[in-house]
Amino acid sequence: MVEVDRLYLVLAVTGIAGAALALVSRSIHRLPLSEPLVVLLLGVVLGPQLLGLLEIERELRDPLLLEGARLLLAGSVMAAALRFPATTLTALARPLVLLLLLVMPLAAVAAGAAALVLGLPLALALLLGACLSPTDPVLAASVVTGEPAERDLPSRLRRLLTAESGANDGLALPLVGLALVSVLPATGFAEAAARLGWEVLGGVLVGLLLGVPAGRAVRAAVRQQSLARGPELVFTLLLAIAVLGVARLARTDGVLAVFVAGLAYNRVVGRRERGPQDAIDEAVNRYAVLPLFLVLGAVLPWREWVDFGPAAVLFAVAVLLIRRLPFVLVLARPLGLTWRDAAFTGWFGPIGVSGVFYLTHSLHEGVNDPRLFAAGTLAVAVNVVAFGLTATPGRGIYSKSRPA
Repeated sequence: MVEVDRLYLVLAVTGIAGAALALVSRSIHRLPLSEPLVVLLLGVVLGPQLLGLLEIERELRDPLLLEGARLLLAGSVMAAALRFPATTLTALARPLVLLLLLVMPLAAVAAGAAALVLGLPLALALLLGACLSPTDPVLAASVVTGEPAERDLPSRLRRLLTAESGANDGLALPLVGLALVSVLPATGFAEAAARLGWEVLGGVLVGLLLGVPAGRAVRAAVRQQSLARGPELVFTLLLAIAVLGVARLARTDGVLAVFVAGLAYNRVVGRRERGPQDAIDEAVNRYAVLPLFLVLGAVLPWREWVDFGPAAVLFAVAVLLIRRLPFVLVLARPLGLTWRDAAFTGWFGPIGVSGVFYLTHSLHEGVNDPRLFAAGTLAVAVNVVAFGLTATPGRGIYSKSRPA
């Protein structure tokens, strides 16, 4: 099958599957399923291991996953930044700092330690752990959005998971960058640190410089009644694309820039002007990611997983259980969480699109060891399955265990 036909096959399957899932979008929240899980399994079926209809060479695989994940993360973190009024996020400053500056680095170390059972060198294991450390905003959104989540979960818990998953996708870049230095020693530490510092600080600056004027422009347009409803609904998506493009041209962290721009825009426009955009933001967050998961399902490296042997199972279970949950439980009191809240927050911090992004980013930077992609996609696939199956039961268990 020629490359253009493969593209059309991806479009056809994701379009049909997305339309079918949209028709039952209200019901699927009550089932132990998620849209990414369904489409990931479709990709496996269409891939070379089963039907052989969708085979993607590595030369196309890596840039397709990298740029696709980057664009989807931009839309997803924008949706996360707009999901709640900005004024309600200031009360979460302390737990967010702990989650971003303490739990995420510890998660990187824990995931890296788990990777040692696969026989990876220490430097490569630490790079893998850094790639897997951020909480994915796409899979997290399936837990904290929708009517069942609003009914079963307290608002503070949903805000905390949303803000963390939006922020740490960009802030994981320094962890990945420093780990890359140990794997690719040709780049000096001082040079890498300076570049990473600019990517983070520059990303914040780009986000503020574009997010604040965009918010003011929307407020003015609403007052003058010059902004039509249709363009208003897609304005933040256009803003996310613009910020991502400017940030990449400035060689800064594009995902972080989009999240900062979303927060700044949120702060300026307030809830009244932002309200009509919530529905489309949630829809994009749930359905625009489907092509990526279809492609991921088709390119999963099953042979490399088999080569890992029984250690692959041990690694997958260890990443699920020790990457995040123990640290959130230990920090429950400083985070202002009950044990029940800490268990829920610790478990529902999945690896997903952000993991794919940093894995392919590392390959793009020059890491050629195929075990990085194999181990990383194993962790991502297991997370998609585990959290797709446990999101609905987990919300139900949490709701029933809450005191009256």
